[in-house]
Amino acid sequence: MAEHEPTTEQLQQIAAENEAEEHSVNYKPPAQKSLKEIQELDADDESLRKYKETLLGSLPASVDPNAPNVTVTKLTLLCDTAPGPLELDLTGNLEKFKKESFTLKEGVEYRIKISFKVNKEIVSGLRYQQTSYRKMVKVDKSDYMVGSYGPRVEEYEFITPLEEAPKGMLARGCYNMKSLFTDDDKKEHLSWEWNLTICKDWKN
Repeated sequence: MAEHEPTTEQLQQIAAENEAEEHSVNYKPPAQKSLKEIQELDADDESLRKYKETLLGSLPASVDPNAPNVTVTKLTLLCDTAPGPLELDLTGNLEKFKKESFTLKEGVEYRIKISFKVNKEIVSGLRYQQTSYRKMVKVDKSDYMVGSYGPRVEEYEFITPLEEAPKGMLARGCYNMKSLFTDDDKKEHLSWEWNLTICKDWKN
């Protein structure tokens, strides 16, 4: 395989082609309101109060004041043909993922699912950004609008659109992925690195 590794020029050409296809979103954030302000709006309107309860869900009975407002808990690669689960637990040591790698068969269709919790206040304009590198050359970047969410006991899940893994001899190999979960205020809720190896077959 070593003799078929893509050159830097080939990787730069792939990056240029992907540049025009980046998943980007133009979005203007709304004015920020606290959860308390929203709950107190039209407090005398019973039907509106129940509607807001439906939207916001059941609120946590108590929240650790030191806990972050947004906690990203898990990244999952969803692929119907994968022989087993492909998950990253993001609540522990993130450094270990730099030494490990997902294996993905070339050409398969997959999605990425991000699981997260909102603990205290409504957060607006959450985004998931993912940049792919091969031999330290950026070959792809995706920017997904996740949306705005209020605090609740249950986790939220965001699933990216269906994508196809790269295929062909030059596409095979290890990709370094840099992921970032942020919001309208440019607050970084979590950033982490992980690796994805494109192989000819799952067994590789």
